[in-house]
Amino acid sequence: MADLPARKLGPLTLAPGILPRHAWSFLVVAFLSIGLMIFVSVGQTYVLNVNLGIPDDLQGGLTGRLIAWTEAVALLLFIPAGILIDRISRRAVYAAGFLLLALTYVLYPFAESVGDLYLIRCTVYALGFVAVSGALSTVLVDYPAERSRGKLVALVGFLCGVGVALLQGVSALPKVFVAQGMSEIEAGRAMHFVVAGLCVVAALLAATALKRGVPASPRRRPSVRELFLSGFAEARNPRVLLAYSAAFIARGDQAVNAFFLILWGTLAGKAAGMTPATALTTATLTMFVPAQIAALVWAPILGPFLDRFDRVTALAICMVLAAIGNLSLLLLADPLAGIGIAFFILLGIGQISVFLAAQSLIGQAAPTEKRGSVLGAFNVSGAIGILLITWSGGWLFDTIDPRAPFVVVGVINVLLFAASIYVRLIDKPQTLATATAADN
Repeated sequence: MADLPARKLGPLTLAPGILPRHAWSFLVVAFLSIGLMIFVSVGQTYVLNVNLGIPDDLQGGLTGRLIAWTEAVALLLFIPAGILIDRISRRAVYAAGFLLLALTYVLYPFAESVGDLYLIRCTVYALGFVAVSGALSTVLVDYPAERSRGKLVALVGFLCGVGVALLQGVSALPKVFVAQGMSEIEAGRAMHFVVAGLCVVAALLAATALKRGVPASPRRRPSVRELFLSGFAEARNPRVLLAYSAAFIARGDQAVNAFFLILWGTLAGKAAGMTPATALTTATLTMFVPAQIAALVWAPILGPFLDRFDRVTALAICMVLAAIGNLSLLLLADPLAGIGIAFFILLGIGQISVFLAAQSLIGQAAPTEKRGSVLGAFNVSGAIGILLITWSGGWLFDTIDPRAPFVVVGVINVLLFAASIYVRLIDKPQTLATATAADN
């Protein structure tokens, strides 16, 4: 593979063997990936309020427990999924994940009890989530040359942000369907079916347009046992360990923004006299979407910065941005107030910054022949972050304050800023010149 020419896609230099058509296809699939995975937050809020009629003061804790149990199952699946990604095919696992997400969205609006939600989330959704997130992370590491890693990560972050914002806009569909004569329950089911159809489209694209197989490596192909252990063994590298820690908080931050931000606004809207459908739409469009728009505007600005500086230094700066975004919410009493948009912009910038910096760091540090497994361990760290932060955050949301989960994330951001400074001091810096030499 080293003798193959490196192709380009605009300003992006691709890894040897990756064609522009592979990269274009991946950008489209990535555009859909995150939005389709986290749409469950919109669907779940609707089902809790309309289908099941769960009291408002119980929804925060229930949401946290549902997320936590899903992540507990995901913890058991990320490493096996990484092995499949390394041994079989990136695109096969990717496509299977989208089909499982489609099945999730077909089943979810027919849940008749909280137990049904647990069953669907901890089986079908967990499998789909692990497959899509694992394949997305691995392909994102495979496709760029090192000199363009930050730029591709930022571009994918931008596209994911656009995808999330557009797909969250689907939350307005129930209101449209109700106006056309559907009941609120029927309208919610129709909304879920639309998203399931998009999952099938994404599965077909992943199965047919991404690069076949797995990247070639001059080293001996690792055994399944080696792949299973490699993710944890690589943590002896301080940069890999720091990347795992960053995944812990990056994924936790994403979950808090996706679930508790929308829930906070929905409950505030209902308290102000809105119907559940109107409150959900208002919360999504005035709180979550501005955060995502800020993230997608910021991502291409951040990308060149990630490539030009040592990736640990970049991560430290991104942790500061995230801490500011999360802790600033202590100053916001009413999430639906007009001034709130400034806080949500800061929140979106901080969240995407840590996510992109963590992806860039692990992409640089992960060995080629073990990428799927190392990215599996990276995703395990993220799942643990979601598990712990949402479980505690749901309890804090209900018993103390809706802003409490964000404060927890902000404090962890500060701690990982200190850890980044420590790794930067003890480890050799790796800058743009180092990356260029590695590509050559």
